[in-house]
Amino acid sequence: MTRYDELSAARVEELKKQERVRILAIESSCDETAAAVVENGRVILSNAVFTQIPMHALYGGVVPEIASRAHVEKVERMVDEALKEAGMTMDEVDAFAVTYGPGLVGALLCGVTAAKALAFAKQKPLIPVNHIEGHICANFLTSPGLEPPFTCLVVSGGHSHLLQVEDYGQYRLLGCTGDDAAGEAFDKAARVLDIPYPGGPLLDKLADTGNPAALPLPRPKTDGRYDFSFSGLKTAFINAVHNMEQKGVTMEKADLAASFRAAVVGQLVDKTMLAAKELGISKLALAGGVSANGLLRREMQKNCDKRGITLYLPQLKLCGDNAAMIGSAAYFRLMKGEYAFLSLNADPSLRLV
Repeated sequence: MTRYDELSAARVEELKKQERVRILAIESSCDETAAAVVENGRVILSNAVFTQIPMHALYGGVVPEIASRAHVEKVERMVDEALKEAGMTMDEVDAFAVTYGPGLVGALLCGVTAAKALAFAKQKPLIPVNHIEGHICANFLTSPGLEPPFTCLVVSGGHSHLLQVEDYGQYRLLGCTGDDAAGEAFDKAARVLDIPYPGGPLLDKLADTGNPAALPLPRPKTDGRYDFSFSGLKTAFINAVHNMEQKGVTMEKADLAASFRAAVVGQLVDKTMLAAKELGISKLALAGGVSANGLLRREMQKNCDKRGITLYLPQLKLCGDNAAMIGSAAYFRLMKGEYAFLSLNADPSLRLV
């Protein structure tokens, strides 16, 4: 164990007893370069985000090499902005946190390297955070009174999981997608409709003006009662659009978008409500980029109200990738005495459960 490791171990024990713990977190798992300062896992002191959307729009999706280069260029600036917004100096930070997976390996390495350098330079603990756990913890920032246990539907471009949050940092998988994630399906459907990048959010906006019953789509069956499947649904939609094009049949793009959105959201809501009924769920939270989907939020609220379930929705600005959620997750890991050595590496395939 190095001198730094020994100092970190001792400092972690001190911080567990400290009244106010302020963590500077870095997030760089994909195409957002972000830094934030979070106090006690519940209060956002700052949240700086540099979005790379304009850089990747030309290519219709995220280009890993471009994303990594942008992280290298912007991470220092985002850290400075986070400190300035929080009205703090680097010396006033109690610990550092970083996303180390899952995500794009090159992008993750940029954040991990920056966080390790800061932690070593200031001789303060480094807390590694799972990106998906960060999304779940965004709810602690929006709803400071939320405490485990509760159920969480995590839906993003790469993940669709229904989880039981049994305690801070302790999760049980109830269901997940067997193929594509909901966000990935939205993006591919958007591409077929010639909706520019980022497709999912723009498809959601367009769907608000369309007829969700215009195009009947299948509801996939899964082996697991609470599992999801979006690959067949996506293929059925793409084939339907292509067949219409070949036959010269026209249908409003908004109607197509609304029909696909209704099918995806319907599956997410149906499976989640089935679990709620059979497992006696009383508290439900949404997390991940797709938790910003307008129809999903409305339908979940309506169904939860019918069943007497308390629904927690992250603020829209906390649905996408950000560093505040990483700082929140890091605090609860820190309170369990967890920290990383300087040998910490990126893990692009990191699992939560």
